[in-house]
Amino acid sequence: MQVTRSQISLFLCLLSCASSLGTRYTPDWASLDARPIPEWYDEVKFGIFVHWGVFSVPAFGSEWFWWYWKAAQSPSYIQFMTKNYPPGFSYTDFAPEFHAQFFDPDEWADIFEASGAKYVVLTNKHHEGFTNWGSPYSWNWNSVDNGPHRDLVADLGAAIRKRSLHYGLYNSLYEWFNPIYLSDKQSGFKTQDYVEKKAMPELHELVNRYKPDLIWSDGDWEAPDTYWNSTGFLAWLYNDSPVKDVVVTNDRWGLGCYCKHGGYYNCADKFTPGELPNHKWEKCQSVDTISWGYRRNMKLSEVMDLPSIIKDMVYVVALGGNYLLNVGPTSDGMIAPVFEERLRGIGAWLKVNGEAIYATKPWRVQAENATVPVWYTSKSSTVYAIFTSNPMQNSFKLLMPKTSYNTVVTLLGNPEPLKWAPLQTTGLIVLLPDLPFTPADAWTLKLDEVA
Repeated sequence: MQVTRSQISLFLCLLSCASSLGTRYTPDWASLDARPIPEWYDEVKFGIFVHWGVFSVPAFGSEWFWWYWKAAQSPSYIQFMTKNYPPGFSYTDFAPEFHAQFFDPDEWADIFEASGAKYVVLTNKHHEGFTNWGSPYSWNWNSVDNGPHRDLVADLGAAIRKRSLHYGLYNSLYEWFNPIYLSDKQSGFKTQDYVEKKAMPELHELVNRYKPDLIWSDGDWEAPDTYWNSTGFLAWLYNDSPVKDVVVTNDRWGLGCYCKHGGYYNCADKFTPGELPNHKWEKCQSVDTISWGYRRNMKLSEVMDLPSIIKDMVYVVALGGNYLLNVGPTSDGMIAPVFEERLRGIGAWLKVNGEAIYATKPWRVQAENATVPVWYTSKSSTVYAIFTSNPMQNSFKLLMPKTSYNTVVTLLGNPEPLKWAPLQTTGLIVLLPDLPFTPADAWTLKLDEVA
């Protein structure tokens, strides 16, 4: 049978139309897990996490204040309340004190941009259930009806996007003391009233209203994904939502999902794998090592110093991960000076060394311990050797790179090629210049044309 030009044109048109429609995902993990993670996420590498809510008012212990006070009945929390608040004071009484009167979203966004971060994730709602926007499903327990009387999610989002940063939202699926959730829990999660009336309608509204580039799900672990209807939501998110082509999600979608289902893997808070994972992952870490929310009783010894942060970030990126670093603002909307200092310090280091971080891939070898410990990242035939301690000598040995006649070695921040010589079978020895001072205590050798 002879095929006419018009038939060929029709076939090509249909093929083009099918391609433009894209893949449709079905509400099951086999289909959803096959969705490629949008490229922007792997390229950005570094983001800022922001834990902010009613828990920022007592600002004691951690963002789990309400739970430790009322559910766990922790003696230190009970004592704190007894000493500082009158009898009968309830957790909801903290909400009107969540003023955010000094909150300047442009100021926050400037700090985040200066840190070198490429995405920001704000708590839309933590386990306390208070939403930082005017959720129609959280009457009078949200930042528009109560406390700040403003839409914090929208205000920060506008400032973040003005600076071409990606904007993500953290969302807790469960709420500690929501009576509808507790009723479902009492039934052994055989009923789904909370999911149908609160959790899922609110999450759909959040996506449609704010169009986040990332959804950082949490608060899922008490019930299976079938209770949360996670696969149904993700199928809608990937197929029909306004962010279907760009949105990134994590793996916290129900009991048993961690490190197994969803988008990238968090696996656990402060996840620290010992070898290169076979799936895209993220480490969330907090500058305040004790809490994600702001604490008035925070001590300097409990705060990560800049070298520790940089070392942690470099390790994560070398092993193919993203680094999401948390700061907890105060209830009046300020980022503590010690947090700002750390963030600006990261940005100063990334201005010189960001080439070895952004849009890199794990190399065939992620680390070695030669002259000093070294972490490797790569782009095509360029390899970056990042060392987080000063070798205190001019000769610097690397055992893993395979050099060629075309190999060029430089120190990032210094364009002059460095002298080097090959070792016997593989590796090289580099003559280092005097290393420039950096508060981060980390430097990068760039090796072009190595294998």
